Amino acid sequence: MLTRMPTPAIELQVEDRTVRITSPDKPYFPDIGLTKLDMVDYVLSVGEGIFAALRDRPVTMERWPGGYRPDVTLSTRTDSHHEAFYQKRAPAKGMPDWVQTTTVTFPSGRTANQVCVTELATVAWMANLGTLRYHPWPVRRNDTDAVDQLRIDLDPQPGTDFADAVRAASELRTVLADVGLTGYPKTSGGRGVHVFVPIKAAYDFVQARHAVIALGRELSRRMPDHVTIAWWKEERGQRIFVDFNQMARDRTIASTYSIRPTPNAQVSAPLTWNELTDVHPEDFTIPTMLERYARLGDVWAPFYAERPGDLGNALELYDRDVRDLGTGRYGGAEMPYPPDYPKMRGEPARVQLSRMRPETRESEGLS
Repeated sequence: MLTRMPTPAIELQVEDRTVRITSPDKPYFPDIGLTKLDMVDYVLSVGEGIFAALRDRPVTMERWPGGYRPDVTLSTRTDSHHEAFYQKRAPAKGMPDWVQTTTVTFPSGRTANQVCVTELATVAWMANLGTLRYHPWPVRRNDTDAVDQLRIDLDPQPGTDFADAVRAASELRTVLADVGLTGYPKTSGGRGVHVFVPIKAAYDFVQARHAVIALGRELSRRMPDHVTIAWWKEERGQRIFVDFNQMARDRTIASTYSIRPTPNAQVSAPLTWNELTDVHPEDFTIPTMLERYARLGDVWAPFYAERPGDLGNALELYDRDVRDLGTGRYGGAEMPYPPDYPKMRGEPARVQLSRMRPETRESEGLS
C-alpha cells in the first residue's frame, strides 16, 4: 500500500508579508476537488471584500483543519482538539509576530486576546489554519465595547425556507427605513438571510440587542403569520425567527465571503436588495463567487461607505414595548439571554413556566 507523502509547505507573498502555507495539497472539499491552497487563493482573490468585512475587528475562527467531511461535526467548545472547532483565543504558539490581537470581554467578565485583522495577510494566515468561517465581533479594536453594526439574523424554522426569509428581509428593509436605518442583505451560506446595519459606535451590547429585539418585534407585528421572535422553539411555528441573541455579547455572525462547511463549499454572499429575490444560497460557492467577484467586485462596498445610523428611534420602539408590555420575570419587553450567560438585569425566566421544576423555580427566584 502506497503512503501519500505530505506536500512540502510553500510561501506566499501577501503584500509585504510572507505567509507559510502547510500541506497546500490537502483536500478540503473533495467532492469538488478543492485543496487548502485553493482556500487560501480564494480569500486572496476576494481580498478587498473579506478584508473590509474583518478589518480592525476581533475575529473568532471556525477551524476545520482537516477540511470538510460529512462525518465531522463542529464542536461548540472553543480552543479544542476536535476536528472542527471555534477558536476564540489567539494561538499561544506559531502565530507570526505581525498578527495583531485585541482584548475582548466575555459575558462572564473574563477577558481574552483575540486575533484582530489589520491586514490581508492575517486572513491568509487564518485560512492556513483551516478557518472556513470568520466570525468578527460587531466592534473595532479601539473600543471593543462599542457596537458599530447591527446584525439581524432571519432564521428559517422547520417548514420554511430561504424564500420565506427573503420575504421577511424585504419587509425588514421597510422597518429599518422607518427608524432611519439602512440595511444590507447577505446569504447566511445556508437557508437564512442576514441583514447588517452600520450604526454609530455609541451603543453597548445591551442597547444593540434591545434595538434588534424591538425591530424584530415590529417586523413580527407587521407579519404575524410569517415572523416571530419567540425564544422557545415550540412557540415559533412555521415562521422566520429573528434571532435577537445573535446580537448579544460574544455572539457573532459569519462574515461575507465566509465558507460554509457543505459538500459544494457554499459561501455567505453579499447581495444588493435588487437581486435578493432572484437568487438562491446554492448559487454562491467558491467557484461561482470567484467569477462573480471578478465581474462585480464587492457589492457591499457601499455598506462600508454608508453614514452610520443612529439607534435612537429603534430604542424608542423598545421603550414603547417596555411601557406596553412591561418587564418582569414572567415576560415583557426584555427577552431571555442564551443559557450560558449570567442572569441579566430585567431578564425574564429562561425556562417556560409550564415546564419549570421546583429547583428551576428556585434558581429563577420564582418560588
